[in-house]
Amino acid sequence: MSVSAASHLSPSYPDRAAWGTAPKLRAWQQEAFDLYFRHEPRDFLTVATPGAGKTTYALRIASELLSRGVIRAVTIVTPTEHLKRQWADAAARVGIGIDPEFKNSQGATSRDYTGVAITYAQVAMHPALHRARTEARKTLVIFDEIHHAGDAKSWGDGVREAFEPASRRLSLTGTPFRSDDSPIPFVTYVEDGDGTMRSASDYSYGYGPALRDGVVRPVIFLAYSGEMKWRTRAGDEIAATLGTPLTKDQLSQAWRAALDPKGDWIRQVIHAADRRLTEVRRGVPDAGGLVIASDHESARAYARHIRTVTGEGATIVLSDDPGASKKIKDFSASQARWLVAVRMVSEGVDIPRLAVGVYATSTSTPLFFAQAVGRFVRARKRGETASVFVPSVPVLMGLAAEMEEERDHVLGRAQPEDGLDDSLLERAQQDRKQPDALGDELPFQTLEASATFDRVLFDGGEFGTAAAPGSPEEEDFIGLPGLLEPDQVASLLRRRQADQQAAKRRKGAQEPAPALAPHEQLHELRKELNGLVGAWNHRTGQPHGVIHAELRRACGGPAIAQASAEQIKERIAMIRKWATQRR
Repeated sequence: MSVSAASHLSPSYPDRAAWGTAPKLRAWQQEAFDLYFRHEPRDFLTVATPGAGKTTYALRIASELLSRGVIRAVTIVTPTEHLKRQWADAAARVGIGIDPEFKNSQGATSRDYTGVAITYAQVAMHPALHRARTEARKTLVIFDEIHHAGDAKSWGDGVREAFEPASRRLSLTGTPFRSDDSPIPFVTYVEDGDGTMRSASDYSYGYGPALRDGVVRPVIFLAYSGEMKWRTRAGDEIAATLGTPLTKDQLSQAWRAALDPKGDWIRQVIHAADRRLTEVRRGVPDAGGLVIASDHESARAYARHIRTVTGEGATIVLSDDPGASKKIKDFSASQARWLVAVRMVSEGVDIPRLAVGVYATSTSTPLFFAQAVGRFVRARKRGETASVFVPSVPVLMGLAAEMEEERDHVLGRAQPEDGLDDSLLERAQQDRKQPDALGDELPFQTLEASATFDRVLFDGGEFGTAAAPGSPEEEDFIGLPGLLEPDQVASLLRRRQADQQAAKRRKGAQEPAPALAPHEQLHELRKELNGLVGAWNHRTGQPHGVIHAELRRACGGPAIAQASAEQIKERIAMIRKWATQRR
């Protein structure tokens, strides 16, 4: 093992560092490293946004502890089989031999290895074995995405039993929050003053600071609504417009119709995403795209759509595919355009060239959304941007607007946070038999599903107006240059928004504008308020969620998704008043 080699590992393994950072540790990695060795605690929780470089940071600590003789072995615990191999590859680069093929039935590994990489499920199956291994040698246990230790009671109990005697425990996560009350082992919780317990990290580095440091890419969300029509099992035909206020049952079915491979919505969105990828590749020639699907059947169907659109096949990665890890590694090193996957690449998997995504899954928890978007944010060169295509669904729009908000795991919360969790969708995700299914209790046949460009979300603001696929209005945003600084992205979006609004005004001067329907009026008011909140965030640095909460305290009323037109107008007036008074 070489400390020197560890000190020269790329800050953003497995690819080269973000511009201007190699070969030294990034500032946050060095700061967290110094903090760790200032106190040398037995337990240390590091929360760092996906793509920030947690692997490099953790291996640098492991190398230092090994060189000092504080530990003699390393155990790395991961959520998936693929991540075991990814960690072993990274560790090998700094001279730490990690066995990613270790099986419980072996009992011990070769002397050639300093340690093993195992999964949380593996630990839960035989915690006594891993406890004995931990007691045999002074061991550092690295928990990759430690929140997974709360996925099931057996997992949490197994992790506690196996690694309670560890000399050191380093816990890593990009998303410490969970949608349930399952406590995460070896994580400290502190009372929040309102009867709840909140996870406390020892070091935290969120998406907002990482974006300002150039460590991650800015994300442009392109939202698509559309007309959906389906037939229920009872024979009733129902039509709805995705992106307009709907009941929970209507929303779940309209969303499912949009993702149905037999409908036009997903075909049109994939086509738009591929046009976006072509534009991005003008500045980033190896840029790749990822479609995140809900199930295996849909993944294969989406791949067929991609072949029709592009003339070339897509790499398909399925969770039960024994060759999945090799496919991911080969795709990462290739120039191929598209990868289609079911959940497997939503967390931890590093394919730095991914720059365009299609969120074609019904999974809607904050945890999954943040991890999925995290696949696209790793910055390799100055000016790279990420583009993620999403359905116009309120819960996803809320999550996209709050990208920079940092959240902790909270125990004992009475109800979901405003705008973050839809109880119907969350219950669907908690069904472990069908973790990816939404609305299966509402069987139906998709009759029609067409897409309409809705708007762009960036840095908490909303830009653009409804437009048909392939229209010049849509092309204004699909055709954004692939290499732009965050302030250039915002400036260009504002300019294109202004151009479109001016064109509408010119057209309106010639034609009397029709009265807006109530849902259209609410849509425009919400867009205006979110844009003002984004501007206020730039001025004050306050997270968007905090600004919305302050507006609610000042004006009263429910969350923005439930607020009336008058209540939203009042908040718009209030934030404009702040702008004039707080110069």
